[in-house]
Amino acid sequence: MRLKNAKEIARMRDSGRMVAECFALLEENIRPGVSIRTLDQMVEKYIADQGAEPLYKGYKGSASNHPPFPGVICASVNHEICHGLPDDRILNDGDIIGVDIGLKYRGFCGDACYTFPVGQIAPATQRLLDVAKEALDVGVRAVKPGGYLSDIGRAIHELADARGVAVVREWGGHGIGRILHDSPSVLHVRQSSNGPKLRPGMTFTIEPMINQGGHEWILLPDGWTVITKDGSLSAQYEHTVAVTSNGVEVLTRL
Repeated sequence: MRLKNAKEIARMRDSGRMVAECFALLEENIRPGVSIRTLDQMVEKYIADQGAEPLYKGYKGSASNHPPFPGVICASVNHEICHGLPDDRILNDGDIIGVDIGLKYRGFCGDACYTFPVGQIAPATQRLLDVAKEALDVGVRAVKPGGYLSDIGRAIHELADARGVAVVREWGGHGIGRILHDSPSVLHVRQSSNGPKLRPGMTFTIEPMINQGGHEWILLPDGWTVITKDGSLSAQYEHTVAVTSNGVEVLTRL
């Protein structure tokens, strides 16, 4: 991937701040009885008001015949791992919802995910959210100039093993900049090789998906929604980060 200069990272910082502001807006409005479509419309309006562009709506991925994504946010509820559709479902007390948001502002992208509790959740569910947050944190702390991309996956996988949860293998992070999905791919599990060396100016996402049960998943017929194979709960947190000469900067944190 092409390394970003200070001006480009500043642009990404602006995009990341807007993504974080979307999550602050959602936190005030996610509650039992609200529809996911309402949340989607809320974020769509906020992004438009900032003069930014939503990146998910209409996105088809790499296959031209893939159904376009129907909304601005990915909304994954309970046993949904990622890419859940922002439809008319109503959130209930005790649910969790992982919301993934991507936008482009002044030519550069920001991308992040946050899993919200809905009302009062069970202690075991809260523990899953806590561990998923911790997995993202250890992944971010593993980013150091001169280190390796594989350091991230190793740190996350070791934490998951220690906490008795599973990391989803096949879905991972990605390079980001002028386009949403760029190289390199960022795996969240141990690898047999070191992978690319981390250099200042690299920008990518770290987004571990943590399951209460096994790591296996199923893609639903809608072509987007990924669920846990065993029906267990799943939680995800994501940041866009930049490698700096001193370490790492999180670009999607308020």
